[in-house]
Amino acid sequence: MNDERIVISGLGALSPNGIGREQYFAALSAGRSGVRRITQFDASSLPCRVAGEIDFDPATWIDSKNLKHVGRVVPMAIAATDEALRDARLDPPAMTLEERRNIGVMLGSGGGAIEFSERMYELWYRGAYKQASVYAIPSGTPGTLASEISMAYDLHGFSHLISTGCTSSTDALGYAFRNLKLGVVDYVIAGGADATITEGIMTGFCIMRIVSSSYNSNPEAASRPFTRNRDGFVLGEGAWMFVMERESTARARGAHVYAVVSGYGSTCDAYHRVRMDDSGEEPARAMQLAMKEAGVAPEQIGYINYHGTSTELNDRIETRAVKRAFGRHAARLAGSATKSMIGHPQGACGAAGVAATLMAFRDGVFPPTINLDTPDPECDLDYIPDFGRRAELEAAVCNTIAFGSKNSALVLTRP
Repeated sequence: MNDERIVISGLGALSPNGIGREQYFAALSAGRSGVRRITQFDASSLPCRVAGEIDFDPATWIDSKNLKHVGRVVPMAIAATDEALRDARLDPPAMTLEERRNIGVMLGSGGGAIEFSERMYELWYRGAYKQASVYAIPSGTPGTLASEISMAYDLHGFSHLISTGCTSSTDALGYAFRNLKLGVVDYVIAGGADATITEGIMTGFCIMRIVSSSYNSNPEAASRPFTRNRDGFVLGEGAWMFVMERESTARARGAHVYAVVSGYGSTCDAYHRVRMDDSGEEPARAMQLAMKEAGVAPEQIGYINYHGTSTELNDRIETRAVKRAFGRHAARLAGSATKSMIGHPQGACGAAGVAATLMAFRDGVFPPTINLDTPDPECDLDYIPDFGRRAELEAAVCNTIAFGSKNSALVLTRP
């Protein structure tokens, strides 16, 4: 491991409440929700009929010849990557082959191209297989998403996708951080993208009874983490991509440095397929491991971006975990749940939270948790209710929790 700091020098965002990083930041600052009634399929027969959809034209990023051969998530990820590269002043087409061999891709996605696969299987099962894409199988595999980014920019470093459920993009940034510290590559395009608002996925979540069904007539109020009258999470989609590199190369290029990635921790409850262990011990330990690697004490953390799904048990157990990880400081620690404004973009949620935290570093504004009108008595920390808060930030924790008892956290510090 080298001693040089690893930084985030570029950011691109496609979110339900804002296309582009500045629109995303503005929406977060204003506490503006992107949750709406589902339009991607007929959800009228389902208990949950709302989601955080993105309004964008895939044809802007994929030519018509190839559009039928890829999932919705691909143009989303490419659009966010393009913005991140431009933001970082990194221009792969102008680089030599040897330089492009030192740019890796490390993505996190819970579903990958599952939306594409659902469409292809529907055609097969209806007997209309001749209408299906010839690339139905390769394009339907999650790892292809990373390959599409590599091919779009002719990048020849490693091209990997991590799919660990809702911790996927947090893990992707953590692995990018470690590879850069090891000197494996000079740059990593890292982040998360998911587009899982499909009839099959939504039906499955409805069967599990973990998505909101009480706010179909008031979609913007449906995602309400830490609130007493919450009734489940809201499915979302989006892409949040970053350029990560050593600080010296970013400074030499004149790129803006948003934050330093200083620590990463990951644990497993080894407890249940979907439910967290009530103690909150392992998510607390993931945060502690990240802080230990970063060399910061709990008292130095000024903000936490919560996983904050808006499900009853998860919100309470995450609150318990934060109390375990931070001790007395937990009562003074400000934090917020980005999902209150965008829904839950599955494996991309960690990247969405990191992007929100970069806004706090750059603009001195902590994003709020909206819809927090009746706090749950068992969720009694400072979740920055309803309105953004101005404050200077030196160090932050971004926390994520996944099905399968997985827990991952990152520590970001001011450059």
